Amino acid sequence: MGDIQRFHVGARLSETAVHNRTVYLAGQVPDDLTKNLKGQTEEVLAMVDGLLAEAGSDKSCILMAQIFLADIGEIGAMNEVWDAWIPAGHTPPRATVQARMAKADYLIEIVVTAAQR
Repeated sequence: MGDIQRFHVGARLSETAVHNRTVYLAGQVPDDLTKNLKGQTEEVLAMVDGLLAEAGSDKSCILMAQIFLADIGEIGAMNEVWDAWIPAGHTPPRATVQARMAKADYLIEIVVTAAQR
């Protein structure tokens, strides 16, 4: 079965799990809820960068991204930040949907699966 590595293990969830050189991130949400969608997106993508690096991966290795927006009408603002962040030629399969968030001030949540480098 192979070993499973977990990072930032809590009572309810781990932020990251690695199995067979595949990195699974928990849904990442912003800490600063005063920011607009662009600001929250930048913050969440920085969190993704950090967690992937810790697990021996990076954004060029993303296999799949799932993006949840509080208001799908603002997808253009999120896409502007995403397009500047993701390396050209490494755009992963992605799903983007509108969702009711766990906290009213969350404007975005991102879930990523990646390969290790």
